[in-house]
Amino acid sequence: MRIAALFTGGKDSTYAVYKSIKDNHDVRYLLTMASKNPHSWMFHAVNIDVTKYQAEAMGIRQIIQHTPGEKDRELEDLKKAIAAVKDEVDGIVNGGISSMYQKNRIDLICKELGLVSIAPLWGYDPIELLREMIGSGFEIIFTSVAAQGFDQGWLGRKIDESAIDDLKKLNKKHGINPSGEGGEYESFVLDAPFFKKRIKPVDVEKVWCGTNGYLLIKRVRIVEK
Repeated sequence: MRIAALFTGGKDSTYAVYKSIKDNHDVRYLLTMASKNPHSWMFHAVNIDVTKYQAEAMGIRQIIQHTPGEKDRELEDLKKAIAAVKDEVDGIVNGGISSMYQKNRIDLICKELGLVSIAPLWGYDPIELLREMIGSGFEIIFTSVAAQGFDQGWLGRKIDESAIDDLKKLNKKHGINPSGEGGEYESFVLDAPFFKKRIKPVDVEKVWCGTNGYLLIKRVRIVEK
C-alpha cells in the first residue's frame, strides 16, 4: 500500500514508519505538523524543526504543514496536509497507542478523504513496546517532561532498560503513562535500523520551568553509518 506517515520525530511515529516498511508498505511521505502552540492537543512542538534531519536519514520526502495549534483549527490544518497527498497514497499511518482522542479524529479525516487509517502500534503494552523499540536498535532520547516525578535529569536521557525501569516506578507511584501518550514526556529518535545516517546532537540547551522542561536541540551532526 502507498502511504504517508504522520511524523513528529518521536519514538512512536518513527516506529510506526519502521513497522510500515517492514510490512512492505511504500512510505512516500512524512507529514509533519509544525504547531506554534507548545500545548497543542494533537501535535508535538519541541524540536519539530530538527525532524528534517530524520527525514534525510530515512530518505523519505517530508512535507511540513504549519498550524497555530488552536484546538479546532489544528484538525482543519491536519486535514489540509493529508488532502494535499491523498491522490498519491492509499492510507495514512500514525503512531497512536491508546489515545482515542487522536485516533478518532485521524480516522474521521481519513474516512472523509477516502483513505485507510493505519495505526500499527494501537493496543500495544507501553512497556513491551519500549523494549521492542530498543531491542530493534532504536536510539531514543527524552526531549521534554511534564509530569510529577520527572526532573531535569531526564532531559537528554536515553531510553534504555534503566529508563524503562524508572518509568515503571513513576507509573506505579504517580500513574504516568509509560509511553508518554498523555503528554508526560516527548522523545526524539537519533538512530534506527532503517536510517541511512545517524543524528548526533552537538549543541543542546535544557530549559526548565518549575516542574517541567524541554531539551532544545540547536545543532546536530549527521554521521554516516
